[in-house]
Amino acid sequence: MANYELMVALNGARRQRRDHPRLPVTAAQLAAAAAACQAAGAQALHLHVRDDQGAHSLDAGRYREAMAAVAEAAPGMAIQITTESAGIYDVADQLACLEALRPGAASISVREMAREPRLAARTYALCAEAGTQVQHILYGPDCIARLRAWYREGLVPGTMRDAIFVLGSYRPAIPGQPEGLAKFLNAASDLQLTWAACAFGRHEQACLLAAVSAGGDARIGFENNIETPDGGLLADNAASVAAFVQAARAEGHTLKECRS
Repeated sequence: MANYELMVALNGARRQRRDHPRLPVTAAQLAAAAAACQAAGAQALHLHVRDDQGAHSLDAGRYREAMAAVAEAAPGMAIQITTESAGIYDVADQLACLEALRPGAASISVREMAREPRLAARTYALCAEAGTQVQHILYGPDCIARLRAWYREGLVPGTMRDAIFVLGSYRPAIPGQPEGLAKFLNAASDLQLTWAACAFGRHEQACLLAAVSAGGDARIGFENNIETPDGGLLADNAASVAAFVQAARAEGHTLKECRS
């Protein structure tokens, strides 16, 4: 039995409403979905915003609009922005987004930052100065090894110990499996990370239950999965959150207050 934090990722960078009619895209849709997910048990939001064509965006103005809408609709829900490049943005763009927003929390991919180590150093320094809670996105042992080296070199402050382990992938479509968690835990055993997991595909719930059982937190939502465990279509993000909270409770796990 464990206590865990639950974050919801409502849309991600790639899915569209043609993939699911309840995928939130606009600020108003994101706010409504966040409120429903908060009522279902989610304590924090991993936020992506889109442009007028529905494409992934790191525009600071769009972020501010969406964050304000969420704060009004879901008071007290922690908000973490993404800096994901999605094959569109370079490290300079990611840094500019963080400079403009100075957010309370942001997810940052070690793999993406490695494209420009000099700018990566500036990015982590900015976050330290701004008080941004950084969650390192780790896709496998190679990312963990790089993060370890960056701690040693001082490129990443030693106090930035939050991470998320990504099980499976969206493209190519590789569903996450619970047994995939072990390689992350083994590779990161010496780093004293505060970690969460997310998982692509219909085994998302099983993967996240395994993560909670192992002492981690969970991130769920349509960014990673729109299917029920038996392959049906989830009604919406709130239904996904509610089903997971119920499954976790059945295993004796309970939600804890979000640190943010």
